[in-house]
Amino acid sequence: EMVTGIDLIKEQIRVASGEKLTIKQEDVTLTGYAIECRINAEDPNHDFRPSPGHVSLLHVPNGFGVRFDSFIYTGYTVSPYYDSLIGKLIVHDNTREAAIKKMKAALDELIIEGLSHNRHFCRQIVTHPKFVEGDFDTSFIAKYRDTLIGDDDE
Repeated sequence: EMVTGIDLIKEQIRVASGEKLTIKQEDVTLTGYAIECRINAEDPNHDFRPSPGHVSLLHVPNGFGVRFDSFIYTGYTVSPYYDSLIGKLIVHDNTREAAIKKMKAALDELIIEGLSHNRHFCRQIVTHPKFVEGDFDTSFIAKYRDTLIGDDDE
């Protein structure tokens, strides 16, 4: 959505309800680069164990090309009975390098206190030299896990 300017969910709902797409493939143009970090109430230092609890403080980053899609708020209690996803931090910029820099800043600004989460883990990924170089695939976390896990996950 960030690189096309098209609300993909809206289009999916239309199609699922029997309507036709409102756009054609030739109408789609890609602009810039987007990165999404899925913020989970999980503890990366303990094999990503779910971390339900009470959100005692939430500060969400914002600005041009920064979006945080979430349902949590200060005072919200994360239940142990559902998916641990608590938000999606999404950034967009003209170049991949600028998008990485913006994501790093957005992750630094994101504050979620009261429960463990993977913000620091995501920051370690987007600043890892191999990720920055574009040298990554689906085995990235398995290869570099020891350098990605660390302090500052709460």
